[in-house]
Amino acid sequence: MNTTDNAPIDDGSSADLVSVTELQNQLNDLLKQLSPERLQVLADFAAYLANAESETATQELLAIPGLLERVKQNQATPKAEYTSWRTLRSDV
Repeated sequence: MNTTDNAPIDDGSSADLVSVTELQNQLNDLLKQLSPERLQVLADFAAYLANAESETATQELLAIPGLLERVKQNQATPKAEYTSWRTLRSDV
């Protein structure tokens, strides 16, 4: 956890942003009180939670019909077949 990065996650709701910032500050204060052993337990639990969120997001992506096949097809496309975005949109 990067304690210097206290930027809240922007989900569009200012009330939620205040809540997230308050939670981050509360966690930072509590972290200072924990023993190294308890910090390790907390780090392991945080890694577990992050992995669970990542796994949920992965399952959501895999549930999109045909997405994996399209990604594999795009990865197999030779770079010579790509078109530069500059030639598609010269005004960008």
